[in-house]
Amino acid sequence: MELRPYQEQARQAIEKEWSSGVKNTLLVLPTGCGKTVVFSKVIEDQVKEGKRVLVMAHRGELLDQAADKLHKMTGLTCAVEKADQSCLGTWNRVVVGSVQSLMRPSRLAKFNKDYFDAIIVDEAHHAVSDTYTRVLEHFNQANVLGVTATPERSDMRKLGSLFQSLAYEYSIVQAIKEGYLCKIKAQTVPLKIDMNSVSVTAGDFSANEIGTALDPYLEQIATEMETVCKNRKTVVFLPLIATSQKFKNILINHGFKAAEVNGNSDDREQILKDFSDNKYNVICNSMLLTEGWDCPDVDCIVVLRPTKVRSLYCQMVGRGTRLCKNLFGIDKHKQQFYIFDCCRNFEFFEENARGIETQNVQSLTEKIYNLKLDLIVGLENMNYQSQEEYKNYREELVEEFLKKITELNKNSFIVRNKVVYIDKFSNIDNWKHIDNISYVEIRENIIPILLSEDSDELAKRFDNLVYGLQVGRITGKNTSVQERILVELVEDLKKLGTIPEVVSEKELIEKASELEYWERTDFFEIEKTRTILRELMKYIDNPPKGIYNVDIIDELKVSEKKEGYNIQER
Repeated sequence: MELRPYQEQARQAIEKEWSSGVKNTLLVLPTGCGKTVVFSKVIEDQVKEGKRVLVMAHRGELLDQAADKLHKMTGLTCAVEKADQSCLGTWNRVVVGSVQSLMRPSRLAKFNKDYFDAIIVDEAHHAVSDTYTRVLEHFNQANVLGVTATPERSDMRKLGSLFQSLAYEYSIVQAIKEGYLCKIKAQTVPLKIDMNSVSVTAGDFSANEIGTALDPYLEQIATEMETVCKNRKTVVFLPLIATSQKFKNILINHGFKAAEVNGNSDDREQILKDFSDNKYNVICNSMLLTEGWDCPDVDCIVVLRPTKVRSLYCQMVGRGTRLCKNLFGIDKHKQQFYIFDCCRNFEFFEENARGIETQNVQSLTEKIYNLKLDLIVGLENMNYQSQEEYKNYREELVEEFLKKITELNKNSFIVRNKVVYIDKFSNIDNWKHIDNISYVEIRENIIPILLSEDSDELAKRFDNLVYGLQVGRITGKNTSVQERILVELVEDLKKLGTIPEVVSEKELIEKASELEYWERTDFFEIEKTRTILRELMKYIDNPPKGIYNVDIIDELKVSEKKEGYNIQER
């Protein structure tokens, strides 16, 4: 298969970065522009050199798609590292692996650190989470390619802490202009949905409250869809599963062949296949199909999820951007698709080109360093500086920051952008007193780019609680929440009486399982407790789940008058 010009340019750019010594690099391609095609050719090049490659993703569908595309393009087959399947002992040079499986310490321990020569991270905007970094830190000798259509996470700060360079970027506007993606035709249906009653959380509308606000209009929307969507293959995005299921039934009553799919659907794969085979012409979902699902003959997107977040809107729109040959008959190709927007998103993003930036979702590492910074500031107080133990503890925290700053990868494109702040806070004199300006500078420009060598997520969660408790001790803040959770965690340790490492700390565990211990124990005794018990957290079942967000920088704002694209508003 011959690559498109931009795909070949991307392939060469990636390999140039790796050959120049840049180990971790990014590829940014909009949905529908063949990111899997590009990294399949990169993988083929690696295998020809005798190298072993891992393709890593957070969802099984993405791994299946990657393996299928790779085989079709190159003839290469893949081993699988997921659940009870293992690549160890197979002859395959390419492995598709689930990050949820690979991140487990017991599984990683089976692999030599140099087992993979290259790692491809699909949907790489997720890669700054602790689960991914644990795997990447283990295979730290491998070249890494992150591939995404949504490259921003808080203005690339976090991705920039992981990836050293942006090898190649191709925008959605370029793709439309050059004929590789469909032109967009948009219609806004001016429903008077009362969004004033909908609260905003982390920069976007509350999904639960959107469902309530939208409910009275579902019949009217279905009626409007009869005029435009009856003969189109349509994907409908809704805020909630319950709303999606209800709307499916309404559409059926209006004469549509409609289905609904969600994360809990046991027959999800079959429903999506039936939709692809035209057994349905409408599929409703509650934001499930924004990533990793392709159906090129979709020619209508119905957006019933108002949002201020550009990444989310781009992900929805991206389900319709793919070209499709002979969709309407011989030589009658799909060259445009239809957006049926009932929530005024199109109007909002015409006025707000990049949307409203969501609040940062901090990694555990970032949370911990923010708390350590609060300790450094709190321990400046004269009452603490007059006590040698507190004074020394503050100095140790400052030294840790200085060490982490010196270890930053100066070749990283994000680190290079922070050089002013790095230079400033590499000087120990600027840590003697942290004024308000310095405090903000450290939180916003230094902490987000620091990396942790600790891959034990459960231990870091425990650290986060204890540091929060310690900050409360020196600032007078209420710490009852931290205390309660700490007691619950220690109670869980008491159930693990068959594990020698846990049993050896029985006396401490008995004391720390009492709320009074965390309320009254000395600051430094708590610190000793933290260093001991954090090492036992890995034995606790059902660890708490992380929260992730995504963002995007693709430009969708195109104007018929300015750019000549076939975009209409009504």
